[in-house]
Amino acid sequence: VQLQASGGGLVQPGGSLRLSCAASGFTLSNYAIAWFRQAPGKEREGVSCISINDGGNTYYVDSVKGRFTISRDNAKNTVYLQMNSLKPDDTAVYYCARVRWGYCVPTMPTYTMDYWGRGTQVTVSS
Repeated sequence: VQLQASGGGLVQPGGSLRLSCAASGFTLSNYAIAWFRQAPGKEREGVSCISINDGGNTYYVDSVKGRFTISRDNAKNTVYLQMNSLKPDDTAVYYCARVRWGYCVPTMPTYTMDYWGRGTQVTVSS
């Protein structure tokens, strides 16, 4: 099982980035996938999660609602996180993780994840 996050970078406040999580070694369509982030000196935080069903039930932490959109393309074995209206507080290393089963727990506790990818750095700064 491998998860690889990519798409991070340096962006100005108000800008956008799209993160990708490429999955391999398992059937993506059987699992929910979550995005987490960790800023320096802070605990890892669940950002968003998408369940397996068509249309994918989605969940977001309050601080990103209305700005971030999670989606999945099972044919491409990839989950995306579109991040708009970025703020300096969004600066963090972003990780994708596989949920142990097909559906998200809305609060995204870390114990519900069984595999983690390497992170991608997102820096929001002018």
